[in-house]
Amino acid sequence: MPLYKAPLRDMRFCLYELMDGDALTELPGYEEFGRDLVDPVLEEAAKLCEEVLFPVNRSGDEEGCAYENGVVRTPKGFKEAYDQFRDGGWTSIACDPAYGGQGLPFAVDTLITEMICSSNLSFGMYPGLSHGAYVSLSGYGSEELKAKYLPRMVEGVWSGTMCLTEPHCGTDLGLLRTAAVPNGDGSYAITGTKIFISAGEHDLTENIVHLVLARIQGAPKGVKGISLFLVPKYLVKDDGSLGARNGAVCGSIEHKMGIKASATAVLNFDGATGWLIGEPGKGLNAMFAMMNTERLAVGMQGLGLAEVSRQNSVLYARDRIQGRSISGTKAPDKAADPILVHPDVRRMLLTQRAYIEGCRALGQWVATSLDIAKHHPDAMKRQEADDLVFLLTPIVKAFMTDVGSEVTNLGVQVFGGHGFIREHGQEQYVRDARITQIYEGTNGVQALDLVGRKMPAHAGRYLRRFFHPVQAWIEANMENEALAEFVQPLAKAFVRLQQATGQIARVGMAKPDEAGAASVDYLRLFGLTALAYLWGRMVEVSLPKIGTDEDDGFYAAKVATARFYMERLLPETGWRFSNIMAGGKSIMAFPDDAF
Repeated sequence: MPLYKAPLRDMRFCLYELMDGDALTELPGYEEFGRDLVDPVLEEAAKLCEEVLFPVNRSGDEEGCAYENGVVRTPKGFKEAYDQFRDGGWTSIACDPAYGGQGLPFAVDTLITEMICSSNLSFGMYPGLSHGAYVSLSGYGSEELKAKYLPRMVEGVWSGTMCLTEPHCGTDLGLLRTAAVPNGDGSYAITGTKIFISAGEHDLTENIVHLVLARIQGAPKGVKGISLFLVPKYLVKDDGSLGARNGAVCGSIEHKMGIKASATAVLNFDGATGWLIGEPGKGLNAMFAMMNTERLAVGMQGLGLAEVSRQNSVLYARDRIQGRSISGTKAPDKAADPILVHPDVRRMLLTQRAYIEGCRALGQWVATSLDIAKHHPDAMKRQEADDLVFLLTPIVKAFMTDVGSEVTNLGVQVFGGHGFIREHGQEQYVRDARITQIYEGTNGVQALDLVGRKMPAHAGRYLRRFFHPVQAWIEANMENEALAEFVQPLAKAFVRLQQATGQIARVGMAKPDEAGAASVDYLRLFGLTALAYLWGRMVEVSLPKIGTDEDDGFYAAKVATARFYMERLLPETGWRFSNIMAGGKSIMAFPDDAF
């Protein structure tokens, strides 16, 4: 049976020592969120995830959700776990106190999200989608809609979804057919079918608030004619109580490879009553507020699954005895040595660790930037932080979920044959991780977003928010002998990233296929370089603390992991760079009929 222990020590390192989380109390609205309040919150979140959510993860995967006549039942134990989750206030952690939220920093909420994803990703999908709907509605909804729906959503008594995909179109939302016809009283009749709707129907909450993209009657074709509507499962009376069932019904649920305890629904809207969110024809603006929130959350899903897979891989490698060390027996009192002694097993475990701790730092960098973007009193600081979040969002989503899939597969490999069977849980993590590379925009779409939108935006302004601090750190530490083995590899990777950026910018305007062909390699190159920068900073923090009273081996291990990253993982930037510079001719010139 698998185990999970929240990595609070490393989380606190990222929050406080790397990102200076103590400074968050200087932001308006965050004054009370010092360590004396935040640490107990993290400890309670860890306890909830370890003792309530994790125990129903495997059973939920085995049982899955049940569908019958439009009704979906979640697996045994999920309703009780959700009630405990809601009663503990966890649905309101990062929500506005004006609607009953607790208003904690995004940096803290991101760590809690990771724990939830490690312990039970399927469960986390339900409150996760609700929070995304909250973000969109709170940012674009009318005061009337916000007052009517947000308090119950924040409380967790009602949940939320995002309804984009239709049977004939996914990413290309301009093709959607769901129609909205004015009812004459300010509401609309929504008709159409949406598929792949996570948490679209379930038994955890009293009501489900669907955010639905649709085209108002007479609106132009394409994305400019799309509007966003709030369509509740049950209509809500003026006094806030639930009324009649709306015309939004679950037609079926998908039978999936993973996240089996998360209901992925087909929703049929048959003249369902809905209300406009934001302006007509501006639905994508409001929906992308939710989608970008979800993309960051999906990155944390990849990290969370990687972490729990790694923990169990390490435990197995310590306990499993097989063969003798090629450099001589290490456990003479045993029939064989633990597989931890074998170089390839150590390589896999260190790969897991280096990616995970680097991605955790990346998640904290983005989350802290979100806090600054939302709360800093200086408009320029807010803009700079917001730019960085926009730039790094596709990287967090794609790079961290690619890593999640790679790491969970390494977990299976460490276990060998035992990883391929259900007993140890590794195969579930692989299956659950696979979807993270697909939903909320496939990772290929994220790469196109990076090179097509983020890279050229505002004459490269977004890029400068990353390039400038990295360049400044390299220059400040180039003569530091203690950091030399970390600064120099980063500097080489950074030059490759700059050159690749220039190459794509030069050829991409005239030949868009060239940028498209380079996009996935470019995103990976960017992600690897970002982690190298963060590993350099982590070493800078750790070196002075090695051997001090507060060091229990943690900081020495941090430096050793950074060394492995620089020597064994960062060199991937070399062949990624070569791919980019080779151009896309061999991809695009291949005859269509030869495929």
